[in-house]
Amino acid sequence: MASRPKRRAVGGGDPLPPVVPAQRDEEEEDDEVEDEDEDDEDSDEEEEEDAEIVGEEVNIEFEAYSISDNDYDGIKKLLQQLFRKAPVNTAELTDLLIQQNHIGSVIKQTDVSEDSDDGVDEDEIFGFISLLNLTERKGTQCTEQIKELILSFCEKNCEKSMVEQLDKLLNDPSKPVGLLLSERFINVPPQIALPMHQQLQQELVEAHRTNKPCGKCCFYLLISKTFEEAGKNHSKKKWSNQKKDELMFANAEEEFFYEKAILKFNYSVQEESDTCLGGRWSFDDVPMKPLRTVMLIPGDKMNEIMDKLKEHLSI
Repeated sequence: MASRPKRRAVGGGDPLPPVVPAQRDEEEEDDEVEDEDEDDEDSDEEEEEDAEIVGEEVNIEFEAYSISDNDYDGIKKLLQQLFRKAPVNTAELTDLLIQQNHIGSVIKQTDVSEDSDDGVDEDEIFGFISLLNLTERKGTQCTEQIKELILSFCEKNCEKSMVEQLDKLLNDPSKPVGLLLSERFINVPPQIALPMHQQLQQELVEAHRTNKPCGKCCFYLLISKTFEEAGKNHSKKKWSNQKKDELMFANAEEEFFYEKAILKFNYSVQEESDTCLGGRWSFDDVPMKPLRTVMLIPGDKMNEIMDKLKEHLSI
């Protein structure tokens, strides 16, 4: 097996919540028949052993690593979770992110032994963060597809003035726009986002200083997985001015990006099939409608956003 890529100097995430075992009723134990046959006794012993296993706390710690070729399948799967059936070449996009491995990180489980019997591969990724400079990568298929996708949904869900503003910014070579990609499994805690975003910002500063690809961006474009209560109808004006408290963010920290966005709108992905990573979403027994929320954030607002992440996500 290939060796792991270089570790990033970032912190790990919180452990996942423990699984609480079901408790047996004491009266049921007292009423058990003493002369049960041997097979039944064996069965009870197995059930008790299973309960003990279920009752164990499973503390999973994460570390960040530089992106490598081994991460291709994991990154592509997470990108497919984001874009679903949209006509975006996720294979090419994954290749571009791997090629510029001076930018971005992947999240992996800490210290997975080679003889681990929990089904976890040491190269399995639980999330990643990176950035694609749409201005620098102009002309590549996936970049043009992403821009076309965003503009087409903007036309369907926003007023003409917003469409014109977005089109102008996406095609202005003097003001680079970076597509911020931050995807992870739904059970990875949001605290992991703070060191990941901090590391990415440091890498972007260094890339700009050394004149490497993905240098300084004037704007950040973010496509966020969000949800709203099912059954709501929206006008174009409503879609582009929806209140934050009407949305549920799959990545909780992206609320702070939403607050600083100068342009934002939603589009529904309800008709597109979920991947196995998405799960079925319901909050307080209220059915939720899956959306994608597009945000455009000025680069000079990133420090304020980082301060918010520190305030709410510091461990």
